[in-house]
Parts: sequence; C-alpha cells; structure tokens
Amino acid sequence: MSAPGLPAWRHPRAQAVAGRCIGRTDVALDPRKARRLARRIHREAQRRSAQGSVAPRVVCCSPLRRCRDVARHLRRLGWRVVVDAALLEADFGRWEGRAWADIPRSEVDAWVADFADHAPGGGEPLRQVLQRAAAWTPPVPAATVVAHAGWMLARQWLRQHGPDALPSAAQWPAPPRHGCCWEGI
Repeated sequence: MSAPGLPAWRHPRAQAVAGRCIGRTDVALDPRKARRLARRIHREAQRRSAQGSVAPRVVCCSPLRRCRDVARHLRRLGWRVVVDAALLEADFGRWEGRAWADIPRSEVDAWVADFADHAPGGGEPLRQVLQRAAAWTPPVPAATVVAHAGWMLARQWLRQHGPDALPSAAQWPAPPRHGCCWEGI
C-alpha cells in the first residue's frame, strides 16, 4: 500500500447515468466539471507546496474518460499524467450500463450473499478489485490519484482492515461523493 497522505479524488458525476449500473462503462463527463475538478486539484497541490509538503505534479488515473478527462486538464496545467488500468472501476459484466431496476433481484441477492467472491453480472469479483487495489503503487511518492468509487473503497478497506479481511455487503462503506478527496489512500 502507498505511504500515508496519498490523495485520491473521485471523478465528477458522469452524464446521464442516474439509476444505471456503471462500472467499466466509459461514459461522458461534462467538460466543465472535469476542468473545475482539475483546477481544485491543482490549487490543493499549490497549497501543499506552499506549506512545505511534497506535492509533485503527477496524476495517476484510470483509462476511463471520467478520470482521464480530469487528468487531461491537469496536463494543460503542467502535470505529468500516468494512465493505469489498475485504477479501473470494478467490472460489472453484463450488468454494465443497465438500469439497476432491470437487473433481476435474484442476481443482486446472489452477489450480496457472496459479496467478496461472486462476480456481479459475470464481471469482476470484489476480491479481485481488492487484490488489484492492493498491488497498485504510485510511480512517485505523493502522486495524486483521480479514481473511481470502487477503487477508492477497496483502498480504504485495505488500509483499515488489511489484505486478509473480506467484507460482507453490510460492511462495505458508502462511496465517496463525486469530486471529493480522500487522504491516505
């Protein structure tokens, strides 16, 4: 796991996704929201530098547009961008892009019953997401991450419970708000 203090920002809310299962589905982001978040990240890095903290201008992001678009704006502000598939959101297989209301309740119940090892929609089990998140290391210390909720939750779980603890659905925490920053991920 990374050193304490690694900031991870959740991408802004994507367009037209309300009520849909969105994991690896590559959905559009309002360009203004991407630019605004990039400016916030940039200002926060400047503030850290002014306080004497190491704040390299390196941003790591998922290849999905909702993260990559923010990183693209940071590149325009002089940041180095590292696109890394290890930062992808969970894969929900055939559930991707579907309305949650259209996914059979029995399939959701099967996932909840075996939360760590069931592959929702035939996609990626949570155990795999946890392993992927645990294996990731930043290319430089104190890099900034623009990530997805599932990846951020996996890193938080690992930090709080260690690599051997597997959550039940009831133990899985609520996702971070869009555009917010978690420290120490």
